[in-house]
Amino acid sequence: MKQSQRFPARASPFRLTCGIRSAVAAAFDAAEEALGPLTTLVNNAAGNFIVRAEDLSPNGWRAVVGIVLDGTFFCSRELGRRVSSRGGDNAQIVNLVASYAWTGGPGTVHSAAAKAGVVNLTRTLAVEWAQHGIRVNAIAPGPIDTEETRTRLWPTEELREQLLRRIPLRRFGREDEVAHACAYLVSDFAGYVTGDVLTLDGGAWLEQGMFTD
Repeated sequence: MKQSQRFPARASPFRLTCGIRSAVAAAFDAAEEALGPLTTLVNNAAGNFIVRAEDLSPNGWRAVVGIVLDGTFFCSRELGRRVSSRGGDNAQIVNLVASYAWTGGPGTVHSAAAKAGVVNLTRTLAVEWAQHGIRVNAIAPGPIDTEETRTRLWPTEELREQLLRRIPLRRFGREDEVAHACAYLVSDFAGYVTGDVLTLDGGAWLEQGMFTD
């Protein structure tokens, strides 16, 4: 996807098994055949399930870390190699993480550890690949109101209200707000932003301090 305007003209999804290096390379080949040289990557693959740390199986740990951390690295490395082989370019990567990467959260030891790794990966690559013209940033969405989250995370009105009380803005995020944040980070408007993590959670990660109704 060439970025010839302040905002990219279009984005195209390509399915791949991000934790398998050969599958990543093949997917990038297919994307470049269809679109030309790639300059923008959004790493949005994730795997998660709620489980106590003492009950987490080795396979469960490896599956989540493989998708979240390994997959983000393999995809990022593939873009980095291609951009650097062209002598550098105006390129950008956005990684999707979560605020529990730095706060922690019960039942998310595998996912939180993997996403914490992605946060550090983001900052490390931002410094290492700046010489190639590649910016690397991340977005940490909080509770986003979707059909799946309504079904799996707050299926009852009681749970919904309990969670809303912990969000200073007193509402859930919208999918389009995540998309807009991503569009900003890959655009020329964020041309001097790299190595940053944009938190998009209505202030929930701040734990409100003395906030009261």
